[in-house]
Amino acid sequence: MSSVKSSNLGYPRIGEKREWKKALEQFWAGKLEKDIFLQEIESLRLGHLKKQRDAGIELIPVGDFSLYDHVLDTAAMFGLVPKRFDYDGGAVSLETYFDIARGTKGAVASTMTKWFNTNYHYIVPELEECTPALVENRPLQFYKEAKQKLNIEGKPVVLGPVTFVKLSKGYKKSEFKEVVEQFVPLYATILAELQAEGVEWVQIDEPVLATTLSKEDLALYKEVYQALKEAAPNVKVILQTYFDSVDYYKEVVSLPVEGIGLDFVHDRGENLTALNKYGFPTDKVLAAGVIDGRNIWRENLDEQLLTISEIEEAVSKDRLILQPSSSLLHVPVTVKNEETIDPVLKNALSFADEKLKEITLLTKAVQQGKEAIEEEISVSKQAIQALNGSSFRNCQDVQKELKQLHSYKAERQAPFDVRQRVQQEAFQLPLLPTTTIGSFPQTKEVRKERLKWRKGELSDEAYEAYEAYINEEIKKWIEIQENIGLDVLVHGEFERTDMVEYFGEKLGGFQFTKFGWVQSYGSRCVKPPLIYGDVSYEQAMTIKETVYAQSLTNKPVKGMLTGPITILNWSFVRDDIPRYDVANQIALALRKEVEALESQGISMIQVDEPALREGLPLKRENWDSYLNAAVYAFKLATVSVQNETQIHTHMCYSEFEEIIDAIKALDADVISIETSKSHGELIYAFEKHTYNQGIGLGVYDIHSPRVPKLEELQRNIDRALKVLDPALFWINPDCGLKTRGISETVEALKVMVESAKQTRKNLLQNV
Repeated sequence: MSSVKSSNLGYPRIGEKREWKKALEQFWAGKLEKDIFLQEIESLRLGHLKKQRDAGIELIPVGDFSLYDHVLDTAAMFGLVPKRFDYDGGAVSLETYFDIARGTKGAVASTMTKWFNTNYHYIVPELEECTPALVENRPLQFYKEAKQKLNIEGKPVVLGPVTFVKLSKGYKKSEFKEVVEQFVPLYATILAELQAEGVEWVQIDEPVLATTLSKEDLALYKEVYQALKEAAPNVKVILQTYFDSVDYYKEVVSLPVEGIGLDFVHDRGENLTALNKYGFPTDKVLAAGVIDGRNIWRENLDEQLLTISEIEEAVSKDRLILQPSSSLLHVPVTVKNEETIDPVLKNALSFADEKLKEITLLTKAVQQGKEAIEEEISVSKQAIQALNGSSFRNCQDVQKELKQLHSYKAERQAPFDVRQRVQQEAFQLPLLPTTTIGSFPQTKEVRKERLKWRKGELSDEAYEAYEAYINEEIKKWIEIQENIGLDVLVHGEFERTDMVEYFGEKLGGFQFTKFGWVQSYGSRCVKPPLIYGDVSYEQAMTIKETVYAQSLTNKPVKGMLTGPITILNWSFVRDDIPRYDVANQIALALRKEVEALESQGISMIQVDEPALREGLPLKRENWDSYLNAAVYAFKLATVSVQNETQIHTHMCYSEFEEIIDAIKALDADVISIETSKSHGELIYAFEKHTYNQGIGLGVYDIHSPRVPKLEELQRNIDRALKVLDPALFWINPDCGLKTRGISETVEALKVMVESAKQTRKNLLQNV
């Protein structure tokens, strides 16, 4: 390297208008032939590489693209296919690849969980009874494609062996080092083959380095990367970390690689402090993450240049790479298509394409001097100042409420055992009451009419007809639930889009984009709202549909809200004030909706927090501050109700043993938790810890189209009842049913209710 270079860590897969998603779903539906599908995907992938080249990025990642998930890609590369999918060796077929992710009629899909503290989900590799082998060199394939078809000398990206094994399951903790060592020869072969092809730089992602590590972990990293260096001495490896600082800075930067990638955005200043204190090896390159890869706000280029100047005190320009703090997978593709957003806000936004431009501008400034981008610096400053000075971020009523937080009650009127008796008397529910998490299948007609209204294509008269249609759907599903025999019903959420988007559209301080999609899991894409201003309660959000549903039945109907921490974690959050201030603004707004529901006779209210755990900082020493703030915000939203009102919540994909105290502190009357896709593993937390409030452990997986068998549900229920009090146990699916088909939903719920009846009967006979 003769001077500072620009780089990227990864680019969004989905396309500007979700072309990737549409191709996938057409292929799965049998509407797109395999060859045509692969051609369309290749065209999209090559288009992404061209974009990065045209933006001026010098080190362009290849191999970051995926048909579903990059962790699943890594598992498939090593032939790690669970036995239930009848894999017989060799390159994993496209069909088997998708079967692992989505399941089949005869085999459940592999577990899905969150990628560190993001809203992206990865497929958990299963190592049990599998012997890893390199069945295809995926990074090499993508490197060749970029070089042959675009003449791009790409930077292959691969998930590192230590992180890969850490994210996998199917081995004992005591076997961790031994399992990692099984993969080292395979990674060595990958690098040796890349070296033979003439590859210069390889990015090996090891985000686990930014978590809390032991000295043994660091020793293993040294051993692994020494072996890889010996296997391919001419390949320059950038050991890439992101999402936080590295604790053992001196040891990490001394690892036997040619480059170290550090996050200078989400490190809370710790990486920069360590760099200034200890310096940086003169034989290595520093890949500095100086543009936020996880949020959507325009960078103040002047401020970033100050950070870079501090970095330059320890690292010379010829050993410096400028890049985003993480892959741009976590942000939308481009701002250019957002034609309806207020200019003050739009000018302050930066999506993936704009971030690439920011990287190249900063690189230019370091190469040629700050004056080379003086105009762009001025524009960035003005855009940020305009938003910060706007009325959006200076709502006096909201700011007054925040200053008076001490005056808001943050505890329920009575302890849980008192509330439980009052609520049981009021609801008269049977042992093991059955319910669902909230949403039911949305038909194409509902989505089509809702989209027309959102685009302004429906007259008021037509919208009245649409509302009537929604009411018919609510009525139909109330009847279906009663016929199935569910004990506590829901209205089905047919009027709602995304569970965060729906509330954000009705609260002040939120903005929604037209094409601001990001991948959540598989082909599931979401449009996170932009929390750009002070959050305020503008109108009733759920009253009409919930009250109507309750009028149709004598059984309880739950009011359904999304909790403050989930709204926070699943949004792009303003960065000019502390995140917890934003969380409390949301909580105060939701508190008003909870009170409004209660005043209308809705006495079961579910405030979902599926994203509570995913917001945990990567470092355990920072957990308490986050969990305390999360619990406070949840309580701020829920505790003002009477004892008779039952507060429910729901959580997904969590290792609950680690946060069991925080779950108890929420003081919810009933909590429902996903357990089915993890095959009951989450029940382990409740085998070790006592939980004395209402709990529903999801008994079947809604992410697969298969209808569960009665004996599967019975196993999940029976194991749970070995450690949980039947008087406190609820039976429900593991998540909402919005994405499922009608027939499979009805049949699955029938099986669930039947399993509850059988278990209830057995329990009562044994009394």
